[in-house]
Amino acid sequence: MRIPAHSVCTAIRDDIVSGVYERGTRLTEELLARRYGVSRVPVREALRTLEAEGFVVTRRHAGACVAEPTEQDAADLLEVRTLLEPLAAARAAQRRTEAHLKVLRGLVRLGQERARRGGEDLRALDGWFHETLTQASGSPGLIALLTQLRHKVAWMYVADAQAAATDLWSGHAAVVDAVARQDADRARALTLLHAERTASAYRPRAGRVRGSQRAVNKVGVRN
Repeated sequence: MRIPAHSVCTAIRDDIVSGVYERGTRLTEELLARRYGVSRVPVREALRTLEAEGFVVTRRHAGACVAEPTEQDAADLLEVRTLLEPLAAARAAQRRTEAHLKVLRGLVRLGQERARRGGEDLRALDGWFHETLTQASGSPGLIALLTQLRHKVAWMYVADAQAAATDLWSGHAAVVDAVARQDADRARALTLLHAERTASAYRPRAGRVRGSQRAVNKVGVRN
């Protein structure tokens, strides 16, 4: 595989999130450079960024390794989510464009239609909804934080199937209505309620969080 040098960080992060590199795995510059078809310089820069984000740690005598989050680390993510997502929704109500509203309404219509049919996994569609709502906040710093947060939640947690998908998308429709009416307080309150209700649907991925089933530590990189 060969990717542009500027995309190395994204590629390594995606592989960590998807489980290609298990927690505790050593990430050697040479093997990573070979895997992604780049020099060691962008790999070194990517590892620094991923360490700042909390996906990688540097250990004495071992170098860069995939981080090993604790159960408390994982729990903190969901708590932070309940703080930041309502803030993003409130700002979206104040700053959204007609283009944002068009996309959000389209996602809600599609989500409600698929929820009524049943039998479909709506996680990806739900993710697009939250990403669009965050983008509508018009706050680059908040967008960056929530994007990183969602990567970490996907890394550490698996979401159980949502039995009440129709209720979920009815809630999303109410948020979009508040955003359209520029009612920041209501958008914030509805998003907080959603975050609190869905938190119970997440459970730590086995082998990704210390305290869950221990993963076998691999040295190097899987090809």
